[in-house]
Amino acid sequence: MEPLFYVMAIMGCGDGQAACAQARVETVQYRSIRECQQAMPAVLARNTDLDYPEVAATCQARGERLAQAGHARRRG
Repeated sequence: MEPLFYVMAIMGCGDGQAACAQARVETVQYRSIRECQQAMPAVLARNTDLDYPEVAATCQARGERLAQAGHARRRG
């Protein structure tokens, strides 16, 4: 079974973080949500090339356990 990990999605947003859309996902995998959140300032600084008034980031869980949990919900 593949372990659970986190990735950081870079979001492009309108003014005031309105109408955010995922622009890209960082390739780095983080072992915990905290590790992902701590990396956020540096990741945002590397992603200033996006053509949006505001750029934000969010940590997202990925991996086998998440997929299995989602599959179980669809069955029940």
